[in-house]
Amino acid sequence: MTYWFNAPGLRERAPLGSTRGARGLSSTIFVPKLFIGVGAIPEAGGGVVNYIAPLCARKRAFIVTDTSVRTLADRVANSFKTRQFATEVWDGALPEVPIATAEACAQAMTRFEPDLIVAVGGGSAMDMAKAAWILYERPDLNLRNFSPMAPLNLRKKALLLAVPTTSGTGSEVTSAAVLTDDVGDRKVPIASRELFPDFAAIDPTFAMGMPAKLTAGTGLDVLAHAIDCVTSPTTNDITDALALRAIQLVFKFLPRAYRDPHDREARLRMHIAATMAGIAFGNAACTLTHSMGHALGKVFHVHHGVAVGMFVPYTQQFYAAVTDKHVDVGKALELKGRTTDAKLVSLVAAVRKLLRSVDVPLTLKDLGIARVQLEQQMPKLVRDSIEDPDTFGSPRWISEGQCEKLFWYAYEGKDVDF
Repeated sequence: MTYWFNAPGLRERAPLGSTRGARGLSSTIFVPKLFIGVGAIPEAGGGVVNYIAPLCARKRAFIVTDTSVRTLADRVANSFKTRQFATEVWDGALPEVPIATAEACAQAMTRFEPDLIVAVGGGSAMDMAKAAWILYERPDLNLRNFSPMAPLNLRKKALLLAVPTTSGTGSEVTSAAVLTDDVGDRKVPIASRELFPDFAAIDPTFAMGMPAKLTAGTGLDVLAHAIDCVTSPTTNDITDALALRAIQLVFKFLPRAYRDPHDREARLRMHIAATMAGIAFGNAACTLTHSMGHALGKVFHVHHGVAVGMFVPYTQQFYAAVTDKHVDVGKALELKGRTTDAKLVSLVAAVRKLLRSVDVPLTLKDLGIARVQLEQQMPKLVRDSIEDPDTFGSPRWISEGQCEKLFWYAYEGKDVDF
């Protein structure tokens, strides 16, 4: 199977073009229009709905969601109906976003002919909406193999509003989506500057009561986004500031949100943290935590946030051979340590303490993965990790042998010493 991220020219140029030195010469920050707080999208109308209504001449809103949050999608539909929108709620979004399902969503979208697409849900619903939006506007494209550098010419038919119901993926403010190709049996990240939603409604009431396990997983995704961003060479002063503040919010409010699903302040702060981290990595990059997490999650069906969160200590230790940006994270968290090495030890200990506080295992072994299973799947795990475009953003080049070694260290819980 041919994928856009395996193009030789792209793989050669992308790491160089995204370095801090190159980006420091000129930076562009993309951010959707944000509506934040309780009432950002009230059921009786107002908020973001009043802002969008004059921009949609035909007033046809197609809402992409899944069955678990259908009631919230209906709430959004009712809000748009107060401004004379015709609405259709499509609740077929699935976890891992199968490409075939995105194609089915696009077909339903095409039949309805919306001038506004609304994604209501977690990362899967938002990624599903982005993928279907591409095919609605550009039915000639193949989601497996279109270049992120080529213009898509979106927005000729519809605008995009994202309403997150989980506090984690940041997809409401990013230009990326992660799909699953069942034919090639792997995750397929897609990206384009045109995929940034036009609007995002960050209303914590949409995340109220989120189950503890989902709270933990999505919260750790925020952490991985933010720490990846800070330590990547693709970052800049603005994304650093957003990512470091997001890290502070995660450490303070994730345990609270995990313990009490109805803690309104914790829900709001985690919702904001997710958006801040999303803006940060959406304008910079993720790194090995995500490429390895994508591979692990696909093979062993581990929740994405848990997978990437577990890799944070190991990747931070791996990066320390070439960067001291972890010191900035340590300072933001007021961690002890006079030297860069001591700061790293403190950071790794703090991340592991956070993982334990939300009942997430520290090792792949404790996830229940048997050694023989890992051995059998290691070639695929290494291949998919190395080829994943998030590897472009790593501050340290990684070989296949080093990648395999990292998986084994994460399996045993060993500190990285290479």
